[in-house]
Amino acid sequence: MIIDLHQIDRIYLVCGKTDLRKGIDGLITVVQNQFKLDPYCSNLFLFCGTRKDRFKGLLWENDGFLLLYKRYENGRLQWPSNQDAVRELSAKQLTGLLQGWSLEPTIHPYQLS
Repeated sequence: MIIDLHQIDRIYLVCGKTDLRKGIDGLITVVQNQFKLDPYCSNLFLFCGTRKDRFKGLLWENDGFLLLYKRYENGRLQWPSNQDAVRELSAKQLTGLLQGWSLEPTIHPYQLS
């Protein structure tokens, strides 16, 4: 990503599928109406479509919105599927997600009782 994660207050991942044909105004509407969050602050909102090989990011930069779009040529994102949820991520979790790691905890055989 081309932005400095240290300048972002919070990172929100919008779970489930979002219609990635939406532009800035459509994504603002999702943030405000569906999740009752304020898009006009230094928060990064992430959205994923059906195919999970691309995502959009929306970030307010005090003078306007930055719309990010990334498409992976190989591989897919491990995007949470709960359609009505939003999750707050740390910068480390975001980095892991973008590198193909799942956000869900892994259960190892030795942890089972």
